[in-house]
Amino acid sequence: MKVILQQTVQKLGVAGDVVEASPGFYRNFLQPRKLAVLATEGALKKREEDKEALKRKAEKAHQESADMADKITAIKTVFIPARAGEGGKLFGKITTKEIAQAIAKELGNEVDKRLIKIDTISALGTYKASIKLATDVQAHFHVEVIAEGTTPTPAAKAEGVSAAEPAEEPIEAEA
Repeated sequence: MKVILQQTVQKLGVAGDVVEASPGFYRNFLQPRKLAVLATEGALKKREEDKEALKRKAEKAHQESADMADKITAIKTVFIPARAGEGGKLFGKITTKEIAQAIAKELGNEVDKRLIKIDTISALGTYKASIKLATDVQAHFHVEVIAEGTTPTPAAKAEGVSAAEPAEEPIEAEA
């Protein structure tokens, strides 16, 4: 059955495409979520009229994604404090949710955690990460996991260099 996609559906097509979908997939998934409509003669005529509006909307979304990618790339390094034991091994793992929150705190814009791609983080250090904001827009940045109680040096924050110093100097007891 031919349907017109109202929104982009992963592995099926982008908004405005006329695609072939099984009746069950349309009835149980696409239609209830308002992701597609049947490709009737009237719907195809309306699609041609709406194509221009969809094109402008897609260009605007692409430009916003590119701007967001530039902002994320400008950050260079995202610092995430975490509890760690001896040898720099973390208690738990750093998730994409924590990375998304750190980016949101830095930029003021929400980032979907599902768009962030990074290997498992289970120790202190610097890791490469990327975020795919659109099909052809991707931003690369570093995630530096630092021990709780330390802060990155101002030079490290400015340059994106990975370095940490103690937040407070320990007070030595006199004997």
